[in-house]
Amino acid sequence: MKRVAFATWYTDEAVHPFTTGLRAAGLDRAELLTWSPTAEPTTLSWVDGDPAAAQRVVDAVDSVTVSETVAGDWGTYLFLRQRAYEFPAAAMDVVAAARVGFPPPVVFHTDGRVTFEAVGESDAVSRLHDDLRDLAAVERVRIERVQPFARTERPERLTPRQEAALETAVDVGYYAVPREGRVADVAAELDCATSTAGELLRKAETAVVRAYVENDRASGGP
Repeated sequence: MKRVAFATWYTDEAVHPFTTGLRAAGLDRAELLTWSPTAEPTTLSWVDGDPAAAQRVVDAVDSVTVSETVAGDWGTYLFLRQRAYEFPAAAMDVVAAARVGFPPPVVFHTDGRVTFEAVGESDAVSRLHDDLRDLAAVERVRIERVQPFARTERPERLTPRQEAALETAVDVGYYAVPREGRVADVAAELDCATSTAGELLRKAETAVVRAYVENDRASGGP
């Protein structure tokens, strides 16, 4: 099983209204977080702006029948009821026929990119790439990243000992601002040498930071 990050660019005629709305509002990014497979989809999205700017994005989506904005997470959440998703019909047909899964989010960028991930067997993912590339509404498709798929996405991928070291470090205030605990305090709680505790923390921190950066790149982050 493969997890593949795609970037697509649509023609000017087929560009999604979220992209148009982002440009009108002076924002950079919108994320489609959840959706429902119904005739009138209900979606949860997020945009990187305040509610007033987010409303300008909503106003660009003609299919919206009900909307609510909620500020949160350095941006604004959008609860939308729509008559349609407003992707080209041919693109939706490709998605419906694909033998892959699509983990959220679908990310809309102000430069016109739409980035998303697909999970499936190699031949199915390759077929999806070819079908998207053949769409008249799509100018370009690029595979951004390919990695093995894991059932659970534990971004840290820590050993139990590394996880215990991180949890202990939080408990003793090692990550507080200003810092209240020391590596020696972590070592005392774990009943190990200070050098051992330090090594556990360094390896755990490296794994967490690397996984964060990889996940952010895969989701289309800046």
